[in-house]
Amino acid sequence: MAKLVSKTYGEALFEVAMESGEDRAAEWMEEIRSVIGILAQNPEFDSLMKHPGIPKQEKLQVVANVFKGRISDELESFLEIIVFKERYGDLDDIFTYYIERVKEQQKIGVAYVTTAVELTDVQKKAVEEKLLETSGYRRMEMHYTVDPGIIGGMIARMNDRVVDSSIRSRLDGLTKQLLQIQLG
Repeated sequence: MAKLVSKTYGEALFEVAMESGEDRAAEWMEEIRSVIGILAQNPEFDSLMKHPGIPKQEKLQVVANVFKGRISDELESFLEIIVFKERYGDLDDIFTYYIERVKEQQKIGVAYVTTAVELTDVQKKAVEEKLLETSGYRRMEMHYTVDPGIIGGMIARMNDRVVDSSIRSRLDGLTKQLLQIQLG
């Protein structure tokens, strides 16, 4: 159900933004990221907006007081709709959906790369270029993590695709093969 809500509202927000042009969609994405940051820094606001004992009209007034003049009128109106429809609890998912849609529209790929040791800037650039070359994206948003447990190699995840060239996975594969060998 939450996925349907986030898709419905996120898609509606995306369509409204696109009616104003691709640049507007990107501007809203940055505004949304700012709002996400503000909300993350103020958990009391989140608690207030989710509290069932506070009347809807008071919550709408709080949204107006906090965001009026700080974000675009359209985005403020959207937040008010979310509060009015009692969907504030789905806001993170709605914003995540919107950001993913804008990235998709702008052909921005998101990749998560795990290595056993920290990569140099040159190595990171090479990984990014290879992903751009093989994926069809114009730009990549790269996220690197280090996990010594993979021993060596790399694991790259992009959307629903995973390329695992880690030594750990190769050793796991060899172990499975050895366990299947029957001794005569």
